[in-house]
Amino acid sequence: MPFVPEVIKNLIIMNVLMFFASMLFMRGNESMMHEYLAMYPVSSEGFRPYQIITHMFMHGSGFHIFFNMYALFMFGRDTELAMGAKKFLLFYFATGLGAVLLHQLAGYIELQYALRALSPEQIKNLYEKGFDLYIDNKPFVDENLAYANSVLNQPAVGASGAVYGVLIAFGMLYPNRMLMLLFPPIPIKAKYFVLIMGALEVYMSFTMNDNVAHFAHLGGAILGFLLIVYWRKTGEKF
Repeated sequence: MPFVPEVIKNLIIMNVLMFFASMLFMRGNESMMHEYLAMYPVSSEGFRPYQIITHMFMHGSGFHIFFNMYALFMFGRDTELAMGAKKFLLFYFATGLGAVLLHQLAGYIELQYALRALSPEQIKNLYEKGFDLYIDNKPFVDENLAYANSVLNQPAVGASGAVYGVLIAFGMLYPNRMLMLLFPPIPIKAKYFVLIMGALEVYMSFTMNDNVAHFAHLGGAILGFLLIVYWRKTGEKF
């Protein structure tokens, strides 16, 4: 990929290789690699600190990785060229960390809400058996307990948080760049596209229950915005 900057190229290659590797270790509809490399909530028995990085290279489906890598390619090329390779790589992983922090915080708050509906005995049962049951895809019979277990032990995968950070950076660095949307096929300036995407994520974070880590998207976007603002105030040239 000679027309792709070095960091973008290597990130895409690594993500694609990890995706195909995960396809070799399928158990039902889930890759067994997700059990170790996806990011679990910090309260989960399955959480390991290294997952903060590894989950960014895991994806749940072909569509998931395609759209993430397509967005990284489209918005990351000029962003990397403007920042330089080292700063862009720092930016990418920093926004990924921002995604982790907000996602984990939102998950912790949701878990505290879910635990309020459980008795002390149920909470004990949740922490003793929940992770193994979740891995084996055997939900608790009690609805409240099953819901709490999904909050406690549901892992997150994907580079979406960091990609949203890159999207925000692109919109701030090239606000008047014209983009052509696919649906609907109309032109739009980058700054308006970014604002629309950000507003949609805020809305979906508080209203949707669609198994998508919307707060992670927001976390990446927010930290990306703050980093660009900080670098501009300290005299960084893009």
